[in-house]
This record gives sequence, C-alpha cells and structure tokens, in this order.
Amino acid sequence: MAKFDLTSTIGQYLDRHLVFPLLEFLSPKQIYDENELLQAKLDILNKTNMVDYSIDIRKLLYPHQEISEELKDRREQVVLQLNAMKEKVGPIVSLLRNDEAMKNVEHMRDPKALLNHLIKEYNITMDMIENLYKLAKYYYECGNYSLTNSYLYFYSLVMPSSDKNYLNVLWGKSASEILVQNWETALEDLNKLREFIDGNSFFGSSLQLLQQRTWLIHWSLFVFFNHPKGRDHIIDLFLYRPHYLNAIQTMCPHILRYLATAVIVNRNRRSALKDLVKVIQQESYTYRDPITEFLEHLYVNFDFDGARQKLHECQTVIFNDFFLIACLDEFIDNARLMIFETFCRIHQCISIAMLAEKLNMNQEEAECWIVNLIRSARLDAKIDLKLGHVVMGTQPLSPYQQLVEKIDTLSGRSEDLQHLIERKLKARAQDIRWGAQEF
Repeated sequence: MAKFDLTSTIGQYLDRHLVFPLLEFLSPKQIYDENELLQAKLDILNKTNMVDYSIDIRKLLYPHQEISEELKDRREQVVLQLNAMKEKVGPIVSLLRNDEAMKNVEHMRDPKALLNHLIKEYNITMDMIENLYKLAKYYYECGNYSLTNSYLYFYSLVMPSSDKNYLNVLWGKSASEILVQNWETALEDLNKLREFIDGNSFFGSSLQLLQQRTWLIHWSLFVFFNHPKGRDHIIDLFLYRPHYLNAIQTMCPHILRYLATAVIVNRNRRSALKDLVKVIQQESYTYRDPITEFLEHLYVNFDFDGARQKLHECQTVIFNDFFLIACLDEFIDNARLMIFETFCRIHQCISIAMLAEKLNMNQEEAECWIVNLIRSARLDAKIDLKLGHVVMGTQPLSPYQQLVEKIDTLSGRSEDLQHLIERKLKARAQDIRWGAQEF
C-alpha cells in the first residue's frame, strides 16, 4: 500500500503544521512503522515552538529516556519570548477584545483611513502593527492557531494589499483556518489568496508564480474535501482554470487522483468526465494509480473486467488516503453506477449474474441495487426475474440538462478570460504611465 501513499509527495508542498494531520491519520493504518512516523513528527516539531508536543512525542519514541534540561530550558525561553512580544502590542490586544470597537474597525473599508483612526483613537503605531505580525507568526509556531487567526485578520484589515507582509498573511491565515477546521472561512481565504496570486504581477518570474499556484492546489485539498461545495470548486479550479491545470500537469500530476475522485462522486458534473479522461490520458506516462486507471479502463478501453479489478484496488487506496476516506462509500456507489451506465449503453439485455460479477457484488445484492437504481434514477429499464436479465430502453439526455452542463463548463472559462483581460488592461495602463513619466 505504501506505493500508493502520497503523504511524502504532498508534504513537500505543505506548511509543516499541515503535515501533522496527515501523519496522525497514518498511525493506525500500519502502512509504515510507528517509530518512523513518530520520528517524522519529532523532526518537524524541532523546527517549531511546540515544545510540549515535542516532549510528548519524545516520551513515546524514547520511553526510557529522561527529558533533557535543554528541552526544558527551551520551553521556558518560548514562554518568556511570548510574554515579551505580547507587551509590545498591548493596545491592539485590548482593541481586539472590544467587540463594539472591532465592529467599527470592520466597517471602515479604507486601510489608510482606518490606520489614521487607530493612531488617533487608540494610540496604535506602525511598530505595534509590525510586532503584531511577528506575534501572530510566533503563536502559529506555538500551535495556537485561533489567536493567529485573530491577529492576522486584524493585520489584513489595517494594511493594504501592497504591504510587504500581505501575501504571507494570506498564507498564514489560510493555514490557521484549515487547522482549526473552520471550512467556510477557509474557503473564503483560499479564494482571496487565489485572486491575489492571479491578479498581481509582483512575482519575479513565471517559475515563482507556478510555485505559488502549486502550493495553493495542495493546500486547497483540505478545504475542498471538507466544505459542502468543495467537490464543485475542485473541478472548477483544477480542470477548468488553464493556469491551475497547467500547474498540475507540469508540477504535480498526482493531484489527478483527487480531481478524478471529485468527478466520480459528483453526479451533477458528469459533463466533466470527457475533459478529465482526456487529461488523464495525456498524463498517464507521468502518473497512474487505481483511480485514474479505473476511468481509463471504463471510458477509453471499455474494459469492464479491468475496471472491476481497479475498483477493488480503489477501495484500498481511498481507505488509506487522508483526504478521500470520507468519500469511500459514495465513491464505490457512484463507480458502480458508472460501470452500470456504460455497460447498459453497449448492451441491450444484461445478465444480472454477470453484472453482479462486474460490480463486485453477489447476485441478490446486485438485484436489489439495480431495482433501487432504476427507481431513484428513473432509468428506462425492466427486470426479467425469470431469466435474471435487465432489459434496457433508451434514455436521451434532455436539452435542458445539456444546456446546464455546458453553462457549468463555460462559467470557469469565462472568469479566466475576464481576469486575463483585466491584467492586460492593468499592464497597458502601467506602460502608459511609465511612458508619460519618461516624456
């Protein structure tokens, strides 16, 4: 199973704090030696200020060793440093605790006017705001993600998007929201981060821009597989935004596992299958796993025996994947439905026994499943219990459904085109200003 595990691959594109949930998930799976996982956690913790957590892991890894004085001293230093940093931002902390004052702050949309208001009314200085950013970062390294959120939110209100720390603030707040599992706000922060990356030309090279998008793709997995609407968003971002699809094909084709899963479990986005399969075929020489191969067997080769075998392997892959395990039952149900629908398009009369074999089910279970499927999906089909056959009719796709699917596909592309036009107009305006200055 280790050959299908993507933890080490994905971990290269995550903040070290985001790796902890993945390692915690792997512990009971017994894919790796438990001591190796504990050592991996310890190696990460040594680069943070989470000293108490580090002590707990060290006790599990080395139960017969005493905790070193160096580690105890480090804990005291962290506490002292934290108290010293908090003193430098006292007025801001007091303001954050004042709900009425914070409502007024949030209503002021102009950062410059807000900053003048804070200086005049609350004696808050630029040095304090800079120290607040440092304190938020320190709290993050200590594992206090809730306070990190509060402080970075305040910083983003006060400072303009041109501030030197603004991008780091967006990344830090996004990570903190993910770690406290506040998925609604995490999705909002993810969209802000994407818009900021796509809408700014401050990156020194195309490579830097590609790296930013690659990190965003990996961080978004936490949000997309936990937010109720995440399965739609992942398809729109990964498949229908050319810059992000290009990043996946160039830097991280393993992300196709998650895109493929999102399409399979999302019955309302079946129109994306054709585009997805095309991408999977293009990248099959760089990345394959049972989930991508399942779609290839089913929609490229029409190999139903191969698809059945891959479906069995998919269950194991999904059960051992941190992001996908919650989709397991839904994935299996929809994958069986896809096999059934594809098989029915080719064959007019189908043996229930044969169909049960291809769906990895016994005959009685398959019969009940098909009956419920015909009732719920209103398929044009009849079951002949005497012969044990399913007789299929024809069910053309309604013009309305075709229109809806085309609109869903085009919406993402239209937004990309709009952003491209805005960036070109912005670049042209800058060229005109520079030309005027030189003149």
